[in-house]
Amino acid sequence: MKGMIIKMTKSEVFIDNRQGVEIDKDLEAGILLAITTVLEYEDMDLDYEVSLSFVDNEEIRELNKNFRNIDRETDVLSFPNIEDFELDYDFGPKLLGDIVISLEKAKEQAKEYKHSFEREIIYLTVHSMLHLLGYDHMEEEEKLIMRGKEKEIMNILKVFK
Repeated sequence: MKGMIIKMTKSEVFIDNRQGVEIDKDLEAGILLAITTVLEYEDMDLDYEVSLSFVDNEEIRELNKNFRNIDRETDVLSFPNIEDFELDYDFGPKLLGDIVISLEKAKEQAKEYKHSFEREIIYLTVHSMLHLLGYDHMEEEEKLIMRGKEKEIMNILKVFK
């Protein structure tokens, strides 16, 4: 699954798998459902475009270093396109932003937290989508709000394995 474009209702998800772990059709469907569920949960129109890249720890570490000045790997990075998000236009989906997930880190965390790789990827997608919509977890109050939304959305998705 390299460079795929997935069309959901009005939304488009561009998937770029730049590492060796394959994503099967069931996980792909779960990711798309997670993206749609977050938008619906937030009462958003589904006319959005999201770019999703799967990378390894080395690449995400480099991105983390370049964009956040943190020289270590992380599980997921979100790059919201706030300018386009705020625009009101009628000629196609609005670019919501980019999500970058380290599948290598996701596998490590799934093992550490004793749940499935699929659950971890869905959670990271939900988490990152909330970042694209402006939520953060730097302050305790923000963290409580974001974690509450993540929990509610994961319950809606019924991803518990």
